[in-house]
Amino acid sequence: MKNGMVLINKPEGISSARVVSQVKKIFQVKKAGHTGTLDPFATGLLPIALGQATRLSRFFLGGAKQYRATVCLGIETDTYDRTGQIVHQADPRCLGAIEPEQVQHIVAGFKGKQRQIAPSFSALKHQGQPLYKLARQGKMIQKPARPIEIFSIRMIAVNLPEFELDIHCSGGTYIRSLAHDMGEQLGCGAHLSKLCRTGVSHFTLDQAHELEALPRLPLDRSVIPMTDCLSFLPRMQVDDAMTQKIGHGMKLSDHEVRSFQTEPVPAQTPVRVLDSTGRLIAVIEPDPDRPEYNYCCVFNR
Repeated sequence: MKNGMVLINKPEGISSARVVSQVKKIFQVKKAGHTGTLDPFATGLLPIALGQATRLSRFFLGGAKQYRATVCLGIETDTYDRTGQIVHQADPRCLGAIEPEQVQHIVAGFKGKQRQIAPSFSALKHQGQPLYKLARQGKMIQKPARPIEIFSIRMIAVNLPEFELDIHCSGGTYIRSLAHDMGEQLGCGAHLSKLCRTGVSHFTLDQAHELEALPRLPLDRSVIPMTDCLSFLPRMQVDDAMTQKIGHGMKLSDHEVRSFQTEPVPAQTPVRVLDSTGRLIAVIEPDPDRPEYNYCCVFNR
């Protein structure tokens, strides 16, 4: 079984792309890809899709994430994290006047929907070029603020000038920008000194494997089947006739899809389709304008 997902506990000092490359070699697959990058200095949960499961990545890239982050006050860097060049250091008197209660108040204010400006050192693109490549050339491009949401944020430890946060947020949130913005509000500057991703969608860090342990693990322990990868989506199991119809990419009316559903499905929600053996054969979603379903992806045997 080489179609599925592998959950890796990414170590510090290695890029997400390098982890993907190593996983491809271990499992001897042609196609593999992560479902959302982690910076080299960051650690934690990195889901990697293998084979046909790479087509499921779209359901995770924009999904919710969870992080454990350490913010250091008093020092700003150009990358907004500890790997960058220092661009500002606060006056020690200013830094010493900040109390934990002030930090707690500022942190609490970041909960909810908001617009966030991504760091100039990021993988977002400007005229086809990643921002970090332009930044290395001295071209600091600032993209328009993007909508994000912080579902929950709490300070779990404080030893100023550092404090530690647990964050549950929408996909596309830059924790580096969060640290930078907190420093601005406190008037002393700040950067992200440590980051660990603890959750992606319904996956958690305690499910992840160490990279060096993968070659010794049996496939059924290391690879999550595609059906289980999308367990957060509604499911329906179809008969052989419907399986054949889906295999040929034929139109699916709302009526015939509903005939196989055993539970209500929220509007505009994708549905995973299983054949009579429980194998994932497709993901479909309702057409917004017509009484039929469209294919998100169809999988070969």
